[in-house]
Amino acid sequence: MGEAGTRLGNASRAALDEGGDLARNIAAFAPRVAQQDLAAAVAAAFDSRGVLLAEAGTGTGKTFAYLVPAILSGLKTIVSTGTRALQDQLYHRDLPRVRDALGIGLKTALLKGRANYLCHYRLQQAKGEPRFHSRDMAAQFQRIVAWAGRTRMGDLAELETLPDDSPLVPMVTSTADNCLGSECPFFSECFVVQARQRAQSADLVVVNHHLLLADLALKQEGFGEILPGAQAFVVDEAHQLPELAAQFFGEALSARPLVELARDALAECRQAPGALAVLQEPCRQLEQAVRGLRAAMDELPVRGTRRRAAEDDNAEQALDVLLEALRQLHAALLPLREAAPGFDGCTARAREFEMRLLRWRDEGADDEAAGDGAASHDADLDGDAEPVEDDDRGPLGDDDAPSVLWYELTARGFRLSRTPLDVAGPLARHRARSQAAWVFTSATLAIGGRFEHYAIKLGLAEPTTLLAPSPFDWPRQALCYQPPGLPEPASRDYTASIVAAIEPVLRASGGRAFVLFASHRALREAAVLLRDGPWPLFVQGEAPRSLLLERFRASGNGVLLGAASFREGVDVAGSALSVVVIDKLPFAAPDDPVFEARLEAIRRGGGNPFRDEQLPQAVIALKQGAGRLIRSETDTGVLVLCDPRLTSKSYGRVFIDSLPPLPRTRSIEDVQAFFERESASLVPQESSVHG
Repeated sequence: MGEAGTRLGNASRAALDEGGDLARNIAAFAPRVAQQDLAAAVAAAFDSRGVLLAEAGTGTGKTFAYLVPAILSGLKTIVSTGTRALQDQLYHRDLPRVRDALGIGLKTALLKGRANYLCHYRLQQAKGEPRFHSRDMAAQFQRIVAWAGRTRMGDLAELETLPDDSPLVPMVTSTADNCLGSECPFFSECFVVQARQRAQSADLVVVNHHLLLADLALKQEGFGEILPGAQAFVVDEAHQLPELAAQFFGEALSARPLVELARDALAECRQAPGALAVLQEPCRQLEQAVRGLRAAMDELPVRGTRRRAAEDDNAEQALDVLLEALRQLHAALLPLREAAPGFDGCTARAREFEMRLLRWRDEGADDEAAGDGAASHDADLDGDAEPVEDDDRGPLGDDDAPSVLWYELTARGFRLSRTPLDVAGPLARHRARSQAAWVFTSATLAIGGRFEHYAIKLGLAEPTTLLAPSPFDWPRQALCYQPPGLPEPASRDYTASIVAAIEPVLRASGGRAFVLFASHRALREAAVLLRDGPWPLFVQGEAPRSLLLERFRASGNGVLLGAASFREGVDVAGSALSVVVIDKLPFAAPDDPVFEARLEAIRRGGGNPFRDEQLPQAVIALKQGAGRLIRSETDTGVLVLCDPRLTSKSYGRVFIDSLPPLPRTRSIEDVQAFFERESASLVPQESSVHG
């Protein structure tokens, strides 16, 4: 590390130390040695334009640990985090506190993808549309119109009553496909353009992974002008990046953009007399073809490979009809391109969708062999399959993995996707091109203390690594209980046995529990068995996730049953959550064509699919679930790991070694004693703040 890097590292440590800037200026801030070590490692990466891969255990305060050197460095920094909610928290809460504590007048910006910003042009178009299915929807639209007249940023997050999945959102926002760009009559007022301009001139920009990857994949989300100027990148929640990158470096065609194309083309007709007579029938045929394809695919599995879809004659005929409908609409639009602002874009979209459909149907027959071998074996498609341990055959080669063509069905739609099975190459190329410092951090990156799995996935050849352990007092704060005598997870009565095993735990804790399941089928079965218990029961699927969490926190003694989405990004600090139960080791469900193709590609490359992919993915998922339990130094709780494979299989040790150093027991009496001690010592305390 150079002299400047040493200075930055020392200054970062000092700011986070006892008596430092943060301790003096942020109430209840508590210094953490691990936080200071992480900050110094980030500073070193910034100085050398190097790459750091760092796991920061829960409670380390990794946000402050990277914000301090980022602010002190003076480098133009991009901070990317996992979700828009985390992005808002980082920008509106954490960043101002650190900046103010350090007393540095840093210029910052928040930048989201264009789908988060109001589009004036599409709002005007929507005003003439009789598309509102209910009085509530019409009233919500009027609230958007009123807000549009007073908002400065145009960020839809300002509309707290507007759900993310509202059908109004795509009506009043633009996409890369339908944006008119500089041809738009509202270009000078465009909120996306203004947000980009703020980001261009800022010292530190907060984005999310979707936006970062959309730009890297050249998906024209409107961030390309900013990335080339960045000198440092911090990727928080970095464990999510490989899966998201596979989406962005791939390609997809789904039902909604196709329907929107038809409706946008008709909306433009109001500005072009005579156009309606030409376009009405081709647009109607396109919408009908989309509905027809979804109906034709109804007999197919919910997910499958392109080859599986090709075996269904009805689906193939419906794909022919959709292709012809796109061609007819394109032909009808061609002579109208100059007649209204949006016709040129609609013409280009019709052609682009036609080409995506052709590529999905006709390309990659050889590639797709990777997606068929593993998916053909009998497996429980609800996530309960026993993983197969292959012989030890060495690591996967770097560039061997192809793409897989696959589809996924929703209640009323479909998505036809091409997904690369390995994104290490493109990620490495983009990183090298940036010539910037890169910091990848998360609470869950290491497998048994080693980083090879994510280093390979992220295309990192020789990164500097750091394991910053959680500062919590695990022997005092937590206990890991493994119920004895449970049957194998594949047995029919496994869920009933789990419920019987955890009921005494719930009685000892007085509820206050998350019970996390590997499959929705097991979740539903457990909900029936626990329905008449003495605790309020909250079941995933019976209300939106945010509402369930709100009700769970408010209840004070609830039991929440959840699946994979509750393993991550859920923060319930305090006594409302004192038990986390994990029913099975969270090996990925075998009905995912991309995952199956990835395993087969590893096998064909001479690797070991179980060791190289299934096991590491499951370890990270277990760490995420276990991480819900202890969120502050005043939290206490019991982690219940039910799966007997933790002790009966040799790989069980990898899971145990990857968890924090919790004391372990197989005695329910120890659990009861733990909660008796907790009850005796429970006094309100204020948690310290450490980012």
